[in-house]
Amino acid sequence: MQQLSLFSANDADNSFNQICSTLCCENNTPAWTDRFGEAMSQWININEIAPIRTLSLFSGAGGLDIGFADAGFQIVNSVELEKKFCETLELNSGTGKTFSDSKVICIDIREFSGKNLKNIDFIIGGPPCQTFSAAGRRANGVLGTTDSRGMLFKEYVRLLKEISPKGFLFENVYGIIGAQGGENWRKITKEFSKAGYKLFYRILDAADYGVPQHRERVIIVGLKNGEFKFPRPTHGPDSPDAAPFYIPSTAIKGVIKSEPIESNRLSGRFAPLLDDIPPGLNYSFYTEKMGHPNPIFAWRSKFSDFLYKADPDTPVRTIKASGGAYTGPLHWDNRFFTLEEYKRLQTFPDNYSISGNKQTAVKQIGNSVPPQLARILAIAIRQQVFGTVFPFELPLLEANEQLTFRKRKRQLTEIYRKKAADAIETIKTKKNPLPDSYSFYCYLGSDFKLIEADKFNSEFRIEVIWEKKLEIIVTDNSKNSNSEATVIINASDNKWVLNADSVELHIKSEKETAFTTAWKVFERELIRNNIKADLVQLNGYYKYPPKLKCKYITNRNTPFEEVLKNVVEGNCIARIIDTEELAAEWKLSASQVMDTAQHFKNIGYEIRNNSTNPQINEGEWLIPYAFPTLTHLSVQLRKRL
Repeated sequence: MQQLSLFSANDADNSFNQICSTLCCENNTPAWTDRFGEAMSQWININEIAPIRTLSLFSGAGGLDIGFADAGFQIVNSVELEKKFCETLELNSGTGKTFSDSKVICIDIREFSGKNLKNIDFIIGGPPCQTFSAAGRRANGVLGTTDSRGMLFKEYVRLLKEISPKGFLFENVYGIIGAQGGENWRKITKEFSKAGYKLFYRILDAADYGVPQHRERVIIVGLKNGEFKFPRPTHGPDSPDAAPFYIPSTAIKGVIKSEPIESNRLSGRFAPLLDDIPPGLNYSFYTEKMGHPNPIFAWRSKFSDFLYKADPDTPVRTIKASGGAYTGPLHWDNRFFTLEEYKRLQTFPDNYSISGNKQTAVKQIGNSVPPQLARILAIAIRQQVFGTVFPFELPLLEANEQLTFRKRKRQLTEIYRKKAADAIETIKTKKNPLPDSYSFYCYLGSDFKLIEADKFNSEFRIEVIWEKKLEIIVTDNSKNSNSEATVIINASDNKWVLNADSVELHIKSEKETAFTTAWKVFERELIRNNIKADLVQLNGYYKYPPKLKCKYITNRNTPFEEVLKNVVEGNCIARIIDTEELAAEWKLSASQVMDTAQHFKNIGYEIRNNSTNPQINEGEWLIPYAFPTLTHLSVQLRKRL
């Protein structure tokens, strides 16, 4: 690479293209961020710029560390708990590697002391963010600082007090600001301020800084002295010259793949759906709200990354650390991205080694700060806090300037809605023939799995009758029973996606599993006939008005029949309800509510309280649906009431 001399900042144009030109690297080409980082590091070394001794906390796979190291921040120690993350840091530490002088300390932050560290100028790090993340809010509500992970910021504050550096950078998901009505954010900023630092913070989108991925994060820069302005976006409409975004198709071009493409194809019952989803959209393409003629999903019933197909010409949505068999971003060629492609989308250098198998490596990538965002932040800090004079002057944002990424996100939603409408126009609508009626034998296995068996190894005989109404009859296979319960199901809005006008579940048994079996057979019919993905999709997500209206008629003599009727008919469903009100609804004493709730969980109902979801107050309950929804994949299955 061409050697660089120190130019006068006054001679430099402030556009990012000119900054890249000054560093002898080209913007917006495949893997350009790698070359930008190398050029920054080379300029620091050639011009003998003094290193800034830096402590990295909650280091993860080293995303922040890479960016800061390239800008001349000497990572003295990287403190991380997860073993695989530590292995990654070790792989990239040593002479001639990304972190030439760093020591990796694989330890719980609560056991780490900074009292013996000398001359630490700066601290960087972001505590685990799952408790404040969108996925965390969806799965568990906003736990915030009531979750042990949400309290780890106090360890960051403790180390600031012990070490007293000139400043620090704290990174987290933007949900941290609004968690629990802003109470957590006030608590966090108060503690950092009490440690002796003036705080400057903004929510930034990584795509605005040369990352081919929309990733919104809150960044706090704390200083003992002086002022700080955040860097102006280098890419997108808010950049000085409205430079185009770095897009995924460019980012992954020419990448060397270590795994065959065919091994990255999706499998399973939802895999074929990906083919028709336009790039940029997700499962919501198959919803009634989008106008799909076969809406097998309910609106907002899945995570936004479920069957999310990346748009090659627009930065992808946030890469998640953990996901399931259908978690995006997925490649526009209807497959998973390869590990090397994930690294490019997160701007990890091609030559940066990541420990573990692909699943473990993608988890590390998804948990990381994109190194290119970190580089720009590090340059801004060197420029303002440590007085480094670069061969360019990085443009800065005034405190009152507003960025437009939220507005642009809303505009992008409308663009994709139009794209969905155009794609749906090409789908031929036809009325599906009435499915065949049939019968079989089964039993309900562990974790509420419906398992077919022969007559002698089963609990129930099932009859499925598809006529004007769909009838599902569950008969006790071991003995004749005069007991019967019937669930009559209709569409609450008079709109019905079934060929049948209504559904009736007939339960001819007093066994607890018979009721659950009837609903599981109904769900199976939805799936096998490509009507809906599951019962929740037919009913709709519980935060919206239910689309199913149920009536329960019974002569069964089980202890919970009256309460079951109350639940099935939706009298205490999909809302937070306290123990006293629930007891009154169920005509029980308050002391009987826990045992009754446990019974419902035993027959497959999702029941939530303070023990399963700490954001629910003690003494309060939530039953999301009028029917049993627990499966072997349910988050709530293993939780105790």
